[in-house]
Amino acid sequence: MTATWSALVTLLVGLAATIYLVAANDPGEILHLLAAAGWGLLAVIALRLPQILFAALGWAPLIDDPMRPRWAVLVRMRWVGDAVNALLPVAQVGGDVVRAQLLVRRGTGTAPATASVAVDLATELTAQFAFAAIGMALLLRLPHQGGDVTVWLAAATGLCGVMAFAFLAAQRWGLFRLVERLLVPLGGGSGPASAGQARSGRAAGMAAGLHEAVLRLHRAPRRLWSSAAAHLASWLLGTLECWVALRILGIEAGLAEALVIESLGQLARTLGFMIPGALGVQEGGFVLACGLFGIPPEQALALALLRRLRDIALGLPGLVAWRWEAMTGARTTRAAATASAGRTPTR
Repeated sequence: MTATWSALVTLLVGLAATIYLVAANDPGEILHLLAAAGWGLLAVIALRLPQILFAALGWAPLIDDPMRPRWAVLVRMRWVGDAVNALLPVAQVGGDVVRAQLLVRRGTGTAPATASVAVDLATELTAQFAFAAIGMALLLRLPHQGGDVTVWLAAATGLCGVMAFAFLAAQRWGLFRLVERLLVPLGGGSGPASAGQARSGRAAGMAAGLHEAVLRLHRAPRRLWSSAAAHLASWLLGTLECWVALRILGIEAGLAEALVIESLGQLARTLGFMIPGALGVQEGGFVLACGLFGIPPEQALALALLRRLRDIALGLPGLVAWRWEAMTGARTTRAAATASAGRTPTR
């Protein structure tokens, strides 16, 4: 309940920040720019798809289980996870929990599935740090405004790097062993269990063996490097989407400027991971990044909102697919249980 209230409060704060940013500038101009984009939104949506593909390919080598699904299934799971993160009132790791659940439902062991998502988050964050560092290096070579802002952006990039390497180090040094020690005892006991105890039992089941599963991945550097490389490719592909979106909105910018804007906008989104969908944070990040190249706030906000429209267009079908799979999976499980109960045991 506390987590739910926290998510709702942060959602409202982010929504208020977004409304303020739009209202403080020229809402009419922003709406005009979005309307003028027209069918260009389809190009932005299409350019998001390769990014999802490479993000799924970054996850694939970390699934250390013979029941690992084919890449096409992993792409669908990644799509669903991104939809949850973008559209539901949860912190931006809720979709990753969903990814692990979908993987388990497909037959992958619970510990390998959870470990794959945990390490995938770390390699993706590491790749994002590399992407942000590339953006900062380009920014220092390009003509831009706001010298003082550059220092703060460099500090934010460094913070992203600290977060990435701290998460990797914590995983290697026993973060999930601590999780096991905290949760596994909760799954013990006998006799009838309450709903809370049942949830604790499920959490304990997910934690059992998790530390060793994570360590196996950390002992396979080729898997880690393959994952990070695919994620970096996904981040870099976002530059093309950003450049096309800028062009659609009538903003003259080259690929170098688009890379800086994309890297800093996504950096802001990641640092605001506790706010559902990074509402307000992402918009502020794009305003700040675009302002470095003299792009007015109205155009920057139109760019950010165009990305929101893309998230909605891709995310709503993803949520429908997730719920449909959950319902059909539940029906299949109930049917199997009924059939099993109806069988007569033989000797």
